[in-house]
Amino acid sequence: MQTVQDLPALRAAIRSWRAQGQTVGLVPTMGNLHAGHYSLLKLARARADRVVASVFVNPTQFGPNEDFERYPRTLVQDQAGLAEHDCDLLFAPEVATMYPFGAEHGVSIRVPQLTDTLEGAHRPGHFDGVATVVCKLFNQVQPDIAVFGQKDFQQLKVIERMVRDLALPLKVVGAPTQRADDGLALSSRNQYLSAEERALAPQIHATLLQMRELVDKGHAWRIVEEAAQSKLERAGFVPDYVALRRAEDLAEPDAGEHTGLVALIAARLGTTRLIDNLQFD
Repeated sequence: MQTVQDLPALRAAIRSWRAQGQTVGLVPTMGNLHAGHYSLLKLARARADRVVASVFVNPTQFGPNEDFERYPRTLVQDQAGLAEHDCDLLFAPEVATMYPFGAEHGVSIRVPQLTDTLEGAHRPGHFDGVATVVCKLFNQVQPDIAVFGQKDFQQLKVIERMVRDLALPLKVVGAPTQRADDGLALSSRNQYLSAEERALAPQIHATLLQMRELVDKGHAWRIVEEAAQSKLERAGFVPDYVALRRAEDLAEPDAGEHTGLVALIAARLGTTRLIDNLQFD
């Protein structure tokens, strides 16, 4: 596996693949990789001849009270893991490569409507940073496909909307959420949980399953949301939101609408913020 940090080396490698008629898949990450990330890599490998993974902790998607400085940076371990999982090239740029005029003064991309709710409401500016850095990566790598995990469901929808609106020539592929045996969605932030908190954390997934069951039984979606929030609060969580939305556009469902929905939860457990979701058939 080749590791590059600058754009000329990245583009030279991709140019050589293109000259051989090969397709390119991209897996953007912030590093601190785990089995969930490697499942994205596997999916990219199945869809493309060559796979590029990026590792970049993007400063513009962190709010002033969020964990940018605390976010784990494990590039050496990430390199080893990517090599073991058949990655062709690791792109690990410096901040100056991604933001040549500084992160505060760079061009910013905003995807309206989808970013005004849920995560966007609780983390103002977060999705502007996500959309901007992902668009930059798309321009730099120029992949045929890019793979993102469905655990970050709203992020996936934002990126899909950006690609369609800007007519970017690639396909966005959503990969199923990878879970521990007890249902907890795999996340780099899980390592911050204490043993007691880790034992409680799977209740988020259990709550999502219960929300789906209640919707299937015909309960009103607002009642389902309230019941789920109360359940999490009683268990010791501090929810930012517990929501049922249309999976297509994250709009609130109409009364009696029971299909094509997604349940989404963001909740704090101790000092750790966990997110998860579950789509309904």
